[in-house]
Amino acid sequence: MYPIPQDETDWIVNEEAVSLILSTRQGLSFDFFTDVLKYLPIKFTEWSKFLHLSDRTMQRYKKEKKSFDAPYSEKILEITLLYQNGAAVFGSKAIFNEWMNSDNTALGGSKPKALLDSTFGIHLIKDEIIRIEQGIIS
Repeated sequence: MYPIPQDETDWIVNEEAVSLILSTRQGLSFDFFTDVLKYLPIKFTEWSKFLHLSDRTMQRYKKEKKSFDAPYSEKILEITLLYQNGAAVFGSKAIFNEWMNSDNTALGGSKPKALLDSTFGIHLIKDEIIRIEQGIIS
């Protein structure tokens, strides 16, 4: 069951969610992905691992300016939103990126960035960011 919006700001969140769903279903263009590459400190080869696509397939997407299928588009958006939220919580992209590349005991000693290849890993990172935002340091 989905929550019923209580005020107009709740409707905005729902509209954004619907927009993300539609973008995912249509597939993100490679041009959009190129913009993501410029914004996020994630290398092209790392994206290949996170999306579970071979380097060759990624190169073909690039060469043909092909749109990503829905599951890949969803993961690209999920990681992009994670980085946007993390930068907001940590106060800067640089500080958040440093955290993403540091061993984290709350995440089993893993570097958060190493968990981006799994939806479960992404959710663990999101949960940890929420705890940090609320002042609950693990």
